[in-house]
Amino acid sequence: MQPQQLLALLASGDTLSGSRLASETGVTRAAIWKQIEALRHRGMPIESAGAAGYCLPWPIQMLDGEGIRLQLPSAIAGRLGALDVYWELDSTSSELQRRGPTAPDFSIVTAETQTAGRGRRGRSWLSPPGLNLYMSCLKRFDAGFASLSGLSLATGVIVLRALHALAIDGARLKWPNDVLTERGKLAGILVELSGEYQGPCAAVIGIGLNLRLTPALHEQAGQPIADLASLCNGTPPDRNQVAAALVTSLVQGLAQFERDGFAAFVDEYAQHDALRGVPLRVSSAAGDLDGVGAGIDARGALQLQTAAGLHGIDSADVTVRRA
Repeated sequence: MQPQQLLALLASGDTLSGSRLASETGVTRAAIWKQIEALRHRGMPIESAGAAGYCLPWPIQMLDGEGIRLQLPSAIAGRLGALDVYWELDSTSSELQRRGPTAPDFSIVTAETQTAGRGRRGRSWLSPPGLNLYMSCLKRFDAGFASLSGLSLATGVIVLRALHALAIDGARLKWPNDVLTERGKLAGILVELSGEYQGPCAAVIGIGLNLRLTPALHEQAGQPIADLASLCNGTPPDRNQVAAALVTSLVQGLAQFERDGFAAFVDEYAQHDALRGVPLRVSSAAGDLDGVGAGIDARGALQLQTAAGLHGIDSADVTVRRA
């Protein structure tokens, strides 16, 4: 028996006895207990209900590639190079990178769980199964790296467009690649490039979006984090619905970026800029710089108003904190 089989049985939120789970999966009750513990170790809040058995505190939806496709507009589905759903990967972005130059444009990979999910500057991304969304998209460009300035910021706008399509408000953008709510980080974006500076290149765009977080995950995160449940009166949308909205927004938004560049996203980014007018401290290898956020420029560089004047910050290898 595989852990995804057991999780699928518990997904309804109903309480199921160990004997029933053993009967339906064809294994012993001891094997069921072992897989329950393995899922708990991965972050699933499976509860014990005494002799009644096991249950989740709320229903979940297992990712379903065909179910996602059925929710896509036909024009979007027709542009996809791939839409693959895995139970477990090291990371969805690593999977796309392994496919190399033969992978088609607009290849999408998502997974129930990641063993080595990663964020900016090598940070790990917590990736329990069944709770959140981990997705990467491969987009090919003919114009080279020089044309991709602002891509991570544009992706932030693309994520917000997907949320707005689901009638979810309350999220804002933190330069260069975070989506925030008042409670903390809702989503992270990691863009990794390969190819030529002035020739054909590819971007693998990884997105981690929190749908539902447990108290244990809040403790493990080491920073304030938030989820869609907190923006939706405790019940986030179906995970496959969120995945379809994000795929649709990615295909539309990245095609727009390829055609018009970051200029098409500047005004929209400014509407949701969480750092504009906020006292900030920018830390880098050169030291700290204090000022007030003054928006972004046409290339996507952070503008910091300091006592000495306006500074442009265009390196992602810096840390930006509220002063």
